[in-house]
Amino acid sequence: MLCLTAPGQGSQKAGMLAPWLELPGASARLDEWSASSGLDLERLGTTATLQEITDTAVTQPLVVASALLGTAELRRRGQVPADTIVAGHSIGEVAALAIAGVVSEADALRLASVRGAAMSRACADRPTGMIAVLGGVEADVLLALENAGLEPANRNGAGQIVAAGPLETCDALEQNPPSRARLRRLDVAGAFHTRHMGSAVERFRALADT
Repeated sequence: MLCLTAPGQGSQKAGMLAPWLELPGASARLDEWSASSGLDLERLGTTATLQEITDTAVTQPLVVASALLGTAELRRRGQVPADTIVAGHSIGEVAALAIAGVVSEADALRLASVRGAAMSRACADRPTGMIAVLGGVEADVLLALENAGLEPANRNGAGQIVAAGPLETCDALEQNPPSRARLRRLDVAGAFHTRHMGSAVERFRALADT
């Protein structure tokens, strides 16, 4: 049995879509998805700078487009059996919905565009960030997050909790890290999966309900 997992934000890199454009049908798909998202995905995925595509409003549609292009190539090769399991992390969940046939690819790009833009506006309300906490004793890690004023936004597996909150609280955690743990700042624009994204929820829900 095959499991396809679609990544979330943070997997982006400059020129990420360039290799896919060499494959049959990829350019036509990107044209359709660009119309759905209101973004020039081909340019953003090939010649745009890393700084430009780090904007959440741009990153999320690009990450979804990348996952869908990869899946399209696997299907062209006949490598996606009917009983394939599909899952996604964060914005990857939207890609997974399309891969599983729950929504169309065009609608997935619409959802990603609205979600990314709404979360970008939420990020602008107050500077926030995320830190991966690797290792350490879970109880000690959670106490350190609480003391710093951070939320445990993601549990990405045993030994990794992602903390999120205002930048000053991220600084506080770095100054007083939990024992036996390593910290790594994530290349994201804000404290995703926390109350700091609350203003984006209604915008996304309104479109999802349609």
